[in-house]
Amino acid sequence: MTTAYLARIRLNPFSRTVQRDLRDAAELHRTLMNLAPDGLGESARKQASLLFRLEEDERGSTLLVQAAVPIDLTGLPTGYGDGEVKDLSPMFKALRAGMPVRYRIAANPAKRERLPLENTGDPSQTSTSQHRKRGRILPLVGAEADQWWTRRAAAAGLEVRTLMPTPLGSAKGRTGDTGRKRTMRHQLIRYDGTATVTDPHALADAVINGIGRGKPYGAGLLSLAPAGTD
Repeated sequence: MTTAYLARIRLNPFSRTVQRDLRDAAELHRTLMNLAPDGLGESARKQASLLFRLEEDERGSTLLVQAAVPIDLTGLPTGYGDGEVKDLSPMFKALRAGMPVRYRIAANPAKRERLPLENTGDPSQTSTSQHRKRGRILPLVGAEADQWWTRRAAAAGLEVRTLMPTPLGSAKGRTGDTGRKRTMRHQLIRYDGTATVTDPHALADAVINGIGRGKPYGAGLLSLAPAGTD
């Protein structure tokens, strides 16, 4: 049976660790990995399918943290915040083709820059004498970003009916080993709206594994609720 766990953590705004993590998405990622079990090996985040989304309202900041493994809130730093964990198995069990849902996702719509072909200068490689360098990852905005989300949703088993984009700014921070750190930045857009489930299995997979780039840094967590409920 498909399952995942969701923690809702109300952050303590007076915590220095919280303040640091809200400035640096890489530090936030490291903090949240303490909620997953030890011994997951390389690519621990991917093994745990750990995703998160930061939400702000008039009361402060809340973190939604989802994983395919049990979430242990005792792994949070002292004074970080208060939270609760629930099992998402009933939601996965309820998914049906044709089911209307409401959704929310903070996504990183992006595409790779397409560069012109270059000649390798190697006459022995007659059929592959030209190659294309890998371009930069470019953020998408406006209609291009909306189209990106609609396509990704369709591939994930959702037919989008309505969408409301909200630019969230950038998830940024410093990643890499000490002495070799580089600046990381992912432009985030939150999408809210309604959709119809077309493929429950693809949708469950997308919920668990996330959608798009920037998953370790606050992008890709897809939340669902039956349409017409609060």
